[in-house]
Amino acid sequence: MDPKVSIIMGSTSDLPVMEAAAKFLDEMHIPFEMNALSAHRTPEKVEEFAKNAYRRGVRVIIAAAGMAAHLPGVIAAMTTLPVIGVPIKSSLDGLDALLSIVQMPPGIPVATVGINGAQNAAILAAEILAVGDQKLHLKMVAFKEDLKKKIIKANEELALVKFKYRVE
Repeated sequence: MDPKVSIIMGSTSDLPVMEAAAKFLDEMHIPFEMNALSAHRTPEKVEEFAKNAYRRGVRVIIAAAGMAAHLPGVIAAMTTLPVIGVPIKSSLDGLDALLSIVQMPPGIPVATVGINGAQNAAILAAEILAVGDQKLHLKMVAFKEDLKKKIIKANEELALVKFKYRVE
């Protein structure tokens, strides 16, 4: 089984955030790989990964942007695959990582989710893959319907919470 999505982080310290992406991909039965590659400490490995990802079957890359936040942009510079950056809350509450991703130069786009938004990155990756996969498309439709049902149920439960001055 070839990975369709690659989850890359600069170090395993990003794993507590990035595992949300892995869990979602697992739930959707989307084959993925997960590796630690540093744009600064292992630049040659990052280059090898980025230049060979498509040939290996990868179709979307999710890359964590931690302290220096270069990883998503460096990968995007070396591949034509869609790259989704996940800013990690570390220094400056993750704002520095977020800004480094959204300010990529023309021609080197990196899609961006919210700070620590690894699950949304996986959902976006699944939606990208679903464009050419009817079975996955139907799974994503069901996923969105489940989200709707959860909110409807939550609102029904909230209606049961009583307060003296709550107007019904």
